[in-house]
Amino acid sequence: WLDRVLVTTSVLGISVPSFVAAIAIAVTFGFYWSHWTGLSLTGQLYETDPFTGQRHLVLRNLLLPALALGVRPLAIIMQLTRSSMLDVLSQDYIRTARAKGLSPGRTVWRHALRNALNPVVTAVSGWLASLMAGAFFIEYIFNWKGLGTVTLRAVENLDFPVVMGATLFVAAIFVLVNIAVDMLYALLDPRVKIN
Repeated sequence: WLDRVLVTTSVLGISVPSFVAAIAIAVTFGFYWSHWTGLSLTGQLYETDPFTGQRHLVLRNLLLPALALGVRPLAIIMQLTRSSMLDVLSQDYIRTARAKGLSPGRTVWRHALRNALNPVVTAVSGWLASLMAGAFFIEYIFNWKGLGTVTLRAVENLDFPVVMGATLFVAAIFVLVNIAVDMLYALLDPRVKIN
């Protein structure tokens, strides 16, 4: 039953676009259930105290946008991990490990999961571009003043240097994440060597 629930949840998570999930999450947790959750519909990472004028870091305002942004990638990671694990668990070396008497938990965590994570890591690095694009809509829905808002205003005002700077910044992050993923391959798979 757990497998069916996870597959159904991941299919729903993939089917819903991030901006629709953001609206649903914002209205549900930030409006209807705000007296139970303590979360607000909009807010900034830093808020100014009206009495003292000091700025305070408010991490709870980050929770709803992060949840809305992470629903779809998490669902895809769930499906990829499941299919990759099913493929790896049918391999001969897993049957050999079980025949040698290794516990099922050790077989799954030590041998199967490590080999099943290679395609998942590849997909995660590819989904970074989608996360960056989705962040622009999430910032708009939750009224955050971030890079997405600045870039959208620059596009509206034909402010090309700001658009180019934002594009360069996002491209640099994308390149750095791909380099980190290549280094992570060496940790996950000992057959991969980085020179």
